[in-house]
Amino acid sequence: MNASDAHARVVVPIHNGHDALARCLPALAATLPPDVPVELVDDASTDPRIAPLLERHARLPRWQVLRQETNLGFVRTVNGAFARTDLDVVLLNSDTIPAGDWYARLLRCARSDPAIATATPFSNHAEICSFPRFCHANPVPGDLDAVARAVAASGSPSYPDLPTGVGFCMVVRRSALARIGDFDAETFGRGYGEENDFCRRAAGHGLRNVLCDDAYVAHVGGQSFGPLGLAPGGENLARLAARYPHYQALVADFIARDPLAPRRAQIAGTLAAMAVAA
Repeated sequence: MNASDAHARVVVPIHNGHDALARCLPALAATLPPDVPVELVDDASTDPRIAPLLERHARLPRWQVLRQETNLGFVRTVNGAFARTDLDVVLLNSDTIPAGDWYARLLRCARSDPAIATATPFSNHAEICSFPRFCHANPVPGDLDAVARAVAASGSPSYPDLPTGVGFCMVVRRSALARIGDFDAETFGRGYGEENDFCRRAAGHGLRNVLCDDAYVAHVGGQSFGPLGLAPGGENLARLAARYPHYQALVADFIARDPLAPRRAQIAGTLAAMAVAA
């Protein structure tokens, strides 16, 4: 493995959402090692402020901007990014705010077991990976760095299994893509449900989808590709349920058992101790 192969490529799919993107990109630049390859994929944004914002960041080492002249939608945009690299890929929504050494921790998690297909960090707004309230859209913390430090400092990570990764920020291993293919654009169209389908296909091949329980990435939510009018559920949820009849029961069981509760309690305790010491 050469030096570039040691990294994953960070891919940020973009369609409008200027204000969230203007917060995401500086945070990404501040938290990544300078030699990490980054691809910013503009899926034919109509907001004229997007292009100059992307061009400013394209001047960074190993960052590049790709603009699609026609709007392909999230799934085909991501599949194109998968096809342009042989590396592992970190999919990062444009309405996220990375914090701390999230990238190194996420990569260490994803590569800790050759059976891992995807790895997702903790976030404020990430469904089953949410902190502090489980399965809630918690607000973005005022002190992201403090939360990231607390997540990292709350004991050794265990990388617990998840029924599905959460697509706001997710490492996708190249070995998994080679084995099971990319996202299913024919079934899931412009977006929603595609990462769940990928994760369940991976599980069907004996691969794992895990929580990187010592990394944290904030998520504004509802901004990434939001201007396209996409919404979770609906037809794509029905397609997912038809393909995996036990999927909703699997997720419901995970929520009922809440195996992440002890880890969240550890993090909350660490945060409280940090506040007292400050």
